[in-house]
Amino acid sequence: MIELRGAKVCVTGGARGIGRATAEELIARGAEVWIGDRDLAAAAETAVEIGATAHPLDVTDEVSFRAFLAAAGADGPIDMLVNNAGIQLMGGFADQNLAAVRRELAVNLGAVLTGVHLVLPGMRLRRRGHIVNVASMAGKVTTPGIATYCASKFGVVAFSRALRAELSGSGVTVTSVLPAATQTDLTSGVRLRLQPILTPEQVAAAVADSAHHNRGEVTVPRWLAPLGLVEELTPTPILWWLKRFVGGAEYGGYDPVQRKDYLDRIFLG
Repeated sequence: MIELRGAKVCVTGGARGIGRATAEELIARGAEVWIGDRDLAAAAETAVEIGATAHPLDVTDEVSFRAFLAAAGADGPIDMLVNNAGIQLMGGFADQNLAAVRRELAVNLGAVLTGVHLVLPGMRLRRRGHIVNVASMAGKVTTPGIATYCASKFGVVAFSRALRAELSGSGVTVTSVLPAATQTDLTSGVRLRLQPILTPEQVAAAVADSAHHNRGEVTVPRWLAPLGLVEELTPTPILWWLKRFVGGAEYGGYDPVQRKDYLDRIFLG
């Protein structure tokens, strides 16, 4: 596995939230960290505060992704890639703007495939490297009101699992990290009941720890690991009732005032 002290690590979506916390945790463990973000001003401010290097990155643009990785790898190979960037729409699927739905898929799933595709050849050549794809418990448990988000995260989990098998014996490892709801801008205004609520630092520790173990999937917290199986085995009427109870009276319900700044930033910024 990867020794983080002295390792070069790239983190997408590193200006805020889980990405920032992950970068900070990796730096605390001795890594050299590059953070990429569409909001370069925020990334640059974060970089100064935590001791990282910032670079502009639109994860949906292959040219931008190539430039980010090329800059980070200019003076030595990239040892670890953390595909963290992600966005979330909420509400009934049919009521959502189709262009926004496509962007959510492009950021949450398409960008993961792009990042892995670009960094993997060098890692395979060196027979050394670690890839972390930040998914979500929504990649195991379907949640009405965030259908596209679930689809994207299910895709990340399945892709990571298949890729891990494909790379067996290559010296390159893959871990998907599946956190529960986390206190970041992504969950601003979201109505959450009977769910574990995490801090970004808890998820960051799981990402950093993955460099030292050989587990392909890590749920945060760990006790949520069987939840996907529970969903498969629970009778449908009971399951639907539970989801409505946890999510509130309206599937995908949220406070639009509290969520406005987040939505404006990811779609207008």
